Amino acid sequence: MVEDGRADAVFGSRFKGDVSRVLYYWHSLGNWGLTTLSNMLTNLNVSDMETCYKMVRTDLMKSLPLSSDRFGFEPELTARLAQSRARIYEVPISYSGRTYAEGKKIRWTDGVAALWHILKFNLLSQKAPIYRAPLVKPAVPAPGLAQNLDHLPSS
Repeated sequence: MVEDGRADAVFGSRFKGDVSRVLYYWHSLGNWGLTTLSNMLTNLNVSDMETCYKMVRTDLMKSLPLSSDRFGFEPELTARLAQSRARIYEVPISYSGRTYAEGKKIRWTDGVAALWHILKFNLLSQKAPIYRAPLVKPAVPAPGLAQNLDHLPSS
């Protein structure tokens, strides 16, 4: 999608895939609330704003005024991409969540921090510049392919 010029950014969604591990209700409710608030403020309809799987065109990423880390990064990146009017796609990803015994570290305070970052980067900070995607050049046929296609009628 990014390579062929359709998308400027691609988010992986844990909620669009086929198989996922069932874990904590309150975590899923918190994720839904944070994603919904982010969608309301960005006018996007992503299904999983807090996903850690994101791909962004290098030139676009370098143009965004990013300053967050930890759980502020996802809300900030989502806000900045929306502000820049980037073309965002979502794709399903495979996800198997961890229990606390398996190393999960997120706490309720991380959710509060994410809430603050959603508000901060959508309402209180300077906006990202509007992104102008470069024109995608048509693919060059492999050597010898042009000769093999010469016999086909032109449209």
